[in-house]
Amino acid sequence: MPTPVEHTPVMQQYLRIKAQYPNVLLFYRMGDFYELFYEDAEKAAKLLNITLTSRGSSGGARVAMAGVPVVSVEQYLARLVKLGESVAICEQIGEPAASKGPVERKVVRVVTPGTLTDTGLLADKADAALAAIAFDGPARDARRDRRDAVGIAWLVLASGDLRATETTVDRLPSELARIAPSEIVVATTFNVEIGDSG
Repeated sequence: MPTPVEHTPVMQQYLRIKAQYPNVLLFYRMGDFYELFYEDAEKAAKLLNITLTSRGSSGGARVAMAGVPVVSVEQYLARLVKLGESVAICEQIGEPAASKGPVERKVVRVVTPGTLTDTGLLADKADAALAAIAFDGPARDARRDRRDAVGIAWLVLASGDLRATETTVDRLPSELARIAPSEIVVATTFNVEIGDSG
């Protein structure tokens, strides 16, 4: 993705906001549509089977673009979350008529598979859990001993149900299969294989 230098004011604003949410798809409100640009547009077009087009150029390059209507955004969010994607919703919070330059925008909601509380998006996965894993002892790059302790806590936001358990590295895959979380949070300081290490 190009840097904000020499972009249109709208693309400069988009790139500033996108830099704050680099690992999620950014739904950027423009009138009656949520637009996606660059790599987000390419990814969303494939996942949602929507048209990928381009919007002129900015910063000397064509701008890949895809969009979804505001009135049907919930169905697209549900599809993306079901595919394991996370989405940041960026709304227009300023008045277009009163704005000099781009309308003021900000991210007002981030939807991830494990943080769903909207019953319209939960559908068949009403007990979507967000799990966090904590390993006993200091982080290390080498493979952990299969008997090392692992703490798992999981939260079902829709019901407020919070649970925790302790297991071992070798039992971790079966515990995660039992809990079936929609999303797992692990500290970035850990480098651990969760799958079959045998």
